Amino acid sequence: MLGYVKRRLARDIGQLPAWQFYKRTLRALVLRLALDRRWQTHLAITGGRARWPCRMSLIDQGRGDMGKRMARIIRIMPKGPVVIVGSDIPDIQRSHVACAFKTLGRHDAVFGPAVDGGFWLVGQARRRSIPHLFSHVRWSTEYALVDTLSNLDPRHRHAILEELIDVDDGQSYDSWRQR
Repeated sequence: MLGYVKRRLARDIGQLPAWQFYKRTLRALVLRLALDRRWQTHLAITGGRARWPCRMSLIDQGRGDMGKRMARIIRIMPKGPVVIVGSDIPDIQRSHVACAFKTLGRHDAVFGPAVDGGFWLVGQARRRSIPHLFSHVRWSTEYALVDTLSNLDPRHRHAILEELIDVDDGQSYDSWRQR
C-alpha cells in the first residue's frame, strides 16, 4: 500500500522507507501479539484483503476519523474487555497488553501514552458505557490523550501505562532509531 500508509512519516523519510517501516513493524506486532493465547487478536484494516503469517480475524475498521474507527471496533467486539493498540509502535510487548487487560480488572479504561501526546493503547472494561470517549479529540496532535481523558466522566476510573514512542513522522522515527 505504498503511498496509503504512514503519509506523515513518508513526507519526512520518503514513501518507500515509510512503507517498509510500516510493513516490518506491523508484521512484528502481529506475530508478537496474535500468538499469545491469553487474548484473541483481531486486525482492524481499511479495505483490501491481507495475508498474514498466522490465523487471525480481519475486521474492516470502516470510515471516519480515528475516534470513530476505534469506537466502532470497541462496539463490535464480543463481551468483555477490549484493548486496541496502534500498528506504529515498534516497542509494544506482550507484557504491555497483559498489563492493560489486568488493569481493566480494576479500572473502566486504560491508556498507553505516547511521547508525542497521543496514545498507543486504549482499553475499556465495558462493564459500563463510556459514551463519547473519542468526541472532540484533536487527533495527530499533542492534545489527543488530554482531549480523550477530558471526555471521561469522573465516575470512570482510568489508569495510565508506560509511555512509548509512536512513530508518526521523521522526528519520532529518528528518536526511535537512536534508541
